[in-house]
Amino acid sequence: MNLLTAEGITIAYSERKLIEDACFYMDECEKVGIIGVNGTGKSTLLRIIAGEEVPDDGVITYANNKVIAYLRQQEHFEAGQSVLEYIMSGIEDEDVWGLEAKAKSMLGILGVTDYNKNVEELSGGQRKKIALIRTLLLPADLLILDEPTNHLDNYMTEWLEGYLKEYRGAVLMVTHDRYFLDNVVTRIVEIDKGKIYSYKTNYSGFLELKLQREEMELSTDAKKANLLRNERKWVMRGAKARSTKQKARLERYEELKNRKRPELTQSIEMSSVSTRLGRTTVELNNISFGYDDKLLIKDFSYIFLKGDRVGFVGTNGCGKTTLMKIILGELLPSFGEVVVGQTVKIGYYAQEISNNPSDGLKYMNPDIKVIDYIRNTAEYVKTVDGEVSASQMLEKFLFSPSKQYSLIKNLSGGEKRRLNLLRVLMEAPNVLVMDEPTNDLDISTLGILEDYLDGFDGIVIIVSHDRFFLDRTTTRTFAFEEGGVIRQYECSFSDYLLIKNVEAEAVSMQIETEKNTNNTNCKPREHKLKFTYKEQQEYNVIEDEIEALENRLVQIDKDMNTYARDFVKLNELGREQEEVTAALEAKMERWDYLMNLAEQIENQ
Repeated sequence: MNLLTAEGITIAYSERKLIEDACFYMDECEKVGIIGVNGTGKSTLLRIIAGEEVPDDGVITYANNKVIAYLRQQEHFEAGQSVLEYIMSGIEDEDVWGLEAKAKSMLGILGVTDYNKNVEELSGGQRKKIALIRTLLLPADLLILDEPTNHLDNYMTEWLEGYLKEYRGAVLMVTHDRYFLDNVVTRIVEIDKGKIYSYKTNYSGFLELKLQREEMELSTDAKKANLLRNERKWVMRGAKARSTKQKARLERYEELKNRKRPELTQSIEMSSVSTRLGRTTVELNNISFGYDDKLLIKDFSYIFLKGDRVGFVGTNGCGKTTLMKIILGELLPSFGEVVVGQTVKIGYYAQEISNNPSDGLKYMNPDIKVIDYIRNTAEYVKTVDGEVSASQMLEKFLFSPSKQYSLIKNLSGGEKRRLNLLRVLMEAPNVLVMDEPTNDLDISTLGILEDYLDGFDGIVIIVSHDRFFLDRTTTRTFAFEEGGVIRQYECSFSDYLLIKNVEAEAVSMQIETEKNTNNTNCKPREHKLKFTYKEQQEYNVIEDEIEALENRLVQIDKDMNTYARDFVKLNELGREQEEVTAALEAKMERWDYLMNLAEQIENQ
């Protein structure tokens, strides 16, 4: 059943149209991810769908009596409220005690343990978490989530991933987490150059389908260009436009000449920029740090090597950002020393952007022009391609000449992050320290940053919870563990997670073995085969699902005969036929497994 339909939506910002005459829809129980370059209107579209803004043109139709829950990018908090008061405010459900217990359970999972703490005393990340809990607490037909994984560590992200996969309502989200998109969403909606494109697949499938779409657009444009050349030759011969046919050809020529050609997808291009790094880099010797009787870092030593690609991971509040501040010299360790070589030039990409001048490198003056912000760092920078001006670098980072002279306060949150990233790289550092670089950056920018780091001739130190980004950019992982211990793993982040899972299973097996040894006099329980709840549900409907897929294949065959002359439609039907066939084969294999299991259960 259709949940909402948006038709003819146009969104303009100043004189620039972000989205023009676009259509959008959502069905019940769909899980949709919206992607696009920062500044294309993703968050604005969410606000419009949530009913908090009105489009400049177009109409949105909602199904009757549907409940929408909305997690904003920046939530508003009432002064004087405690954490629990904020979460429970406005809730009039009869089971208020049950909801409060659920809220406390979620708070524990997301690492917020002081329910009575004033919200004004929380960090930006903690505020985002309690806003997420408030959004998830009550059932809704549609969950709208703007960057829900920001500030969540890996454990929390996996919990949210599982929660949304099992969620019975529809989910519409904007996120940069590519693994999250792969594992949760069933459809990708892309905002690209003012248009909305829909892809019935997850993120991996979207990449392939987008490439096919762009290749088809370029192929069609090439055919039109060839036709235009032929029409132009005919016009240049001076044919007299007397007959109807000749007039029609002239009209066709004018139409072809004035047509809008497909735009190539913009991408950020930046050659690797760095200064020479000497023999002594950054050395941490027996570093320890703690406060309020809590030891965050215990006796940690490491010498960063030239070309190092290092990721620091751990739960929120474990001390990752603290260690970065020690490396930067903003904090002194309780014990140990930090040695920084004379040729070391550190570029620091901070987790948060501040409007407070006292915050040093985090400060971004909202009242200066974009180009002045970059010129204050460097007017020119030397790259492998030669000397490049600040204005040229801004263009490479998708800031048009007109946008370069707008004030920073008029940029979107993601555009500010992208601008801050350019400032760091313009400093030509040879040691890059990046604290949560993926927060609020669009996927396109992340891909370019990853490519940039591939060619970066220096040391890269990253604090992040983004699994995809860490896998793509780091080769060594340092994990914060119990008691301030930082343990080194010579592998990517995903491999580190596998190691931790194996270790956890080994510990669990050891505990189980010891328990069985201590209870040898107890009669072991007989283990009977049975369906899990999920398998039982699947068993009940799988034959109907197989029948529906078979019927769809029959219909596709009929449609292919109907549209035998429509190449675009045939192409779509061909792709759908492959997808349905693959889905049918998978369902048949699953049906075979469930039938065998059902027989074993019946015969035991």
